[in-house]
Amino acid sequence: MIIDTHAHIGHMIGFNMKESELLYSMERYGVDFSLVSNIEAAEFDHKGRKIPAILQKKQNKILRRTLEIVRRNPQKLGALIWLRLFSELPDGETERLIEENRGLIYGIKLHPFHSRIAPDSERAEAVYRLAAEYELPIVSHTGGCEEARSVHLYNAAKKHPELDFVMVHMDLGTDNSEALELLGRLKNLYGDTTWVPVKTTVEAIKRYGGEKMIFGTDNPIDGKDTLLRNKTGDRSLYQAYFNELRELICEDDYELLMHKNAERIFKLKAITKS
Repeated sequence: MIIDTHAHIGHMIGFNMKESELLYSMERYGVDFSLVSNIEAAEFDHKGRKIPAILQKKQNKILRRTLEIVRRNPQKLGALIWLRLFSELPDGETERLIEENRGLIYGIKLHPFHSRIAPDSERAEAVYRLAAEYELPIVSHTGGCEEARSVHLYNAAKKHPELDFVMVHMDLGTDNSEALELLGRLKNLYGDTTWVPVKTTVEAIKRYGGEKMIFGTDNPIDGKDTLLRNKTGDRSLYQAYFNELRELICEDDYELLMHKNAERIFKLKAITKS
């Protein structure tokens, strides 16, 4: 069983991640279930420039589109609500969409790099109130700018022990050392493997046990064969997770990483059993 807790759909900032590509990739590379968020919720580009308003969409419209795709594939896909914290806060319609589609929604996605709002900012408190009401974990990008440093997510997790928080990337583009250190300080803080070297994941499991990491990929960010090779044609990092990692950790820890931790954090057991 493999659960990918960090996959995408949507067309924005140079990416065009299609439903068909994601489903093809899952079938081709043995991923049983993916949690998806919609890249069209990005508010800033990769250089920190505000995306022109004419190219942006309201977050509730984006959520409805995400739910349409998940509703077609409920045994394969689940929704993560990507909230646009710079421009919007969750409103009554957001809450109504959650209430009406709670069986399809498994968490809330923050992206401090593409929103330029830190998870420990006062603005994010409205998100945590919503997450607590509906018992939804918080999944957040880390890395790339000050607002996205893992310490800000750590601060939010420390303030809100009633919620689970996932550090996606564990500080993308770094040696992961700060995120790795923070990971062990809080029971409700987890790491995710998206573009994280296998050696970092092994070290996290060695230090803190198999319950602290979950599997994620950004699929299909490099196209339908993201899990096989990257854009340059080189072997994908995730092939090491599918293959070599099995020799580096025990089978119980491998099962926790690849699906059991996700089942627990996102309450996915009913889906994966079926």
